[in-house]
Amino acid sequence: MASQKIMTVWPSIAAFRLGRFLGKMYTLKHGYSILTAGNILALSSIPLAIFAYFWRVFPFVGRRYQLTDRGVTVLRGLQSVERASIFWNDFEVIEIREHPGQKWFDAADLVFLRDGQEKFLLAGVSRPAVFREICLKTKRAFESTALVVSQLKNNGTTQ
Repeated sequence: MASQKIMTVWPSIAAFRLGRFLGKMYTLKHGYSILTAGNILALSSIPLAIFAYFWRVFPFVGRRYQLTDRGVTVLRGLQSVERASIFWNDFEVIEIREHPGQKWFDAADLVFLRDGQEKFLLAGVSRPAVFREICLKTKRAFESTALVVSQLKNNGTTQ
């Protein structure tokens, strides 16, 4: 049976080295009022930021993260080729790791852990706390459903 899509999210440009570099530059506070170094750099780097934005969704390069009823999958390209995935029962916790330059974009990496070991990584997720909560709620729903199905099967075989 095919898995059911729950939601798809695209990573921020903060998933890329160029995006994190721009984010670091944009936070520079030297200057006066709104004429800070960061704001001036933000205005002057608009073409570069636009390039980075479109690069992240470019048909043959762009990747996206898809939540399904089975887990989280990294898809790439127009054909939605699966690059990596993790099932709901393959991890215990999700950490948010913010790298320098990601804060300006309200982005961070989500790290899926099992027994303290990194099992899966989603780079540059926009609004990471919200996406983390959606993942954890979906995981709990999956586990609850699996438990109910298991109990129903056990009750049906013992009678």
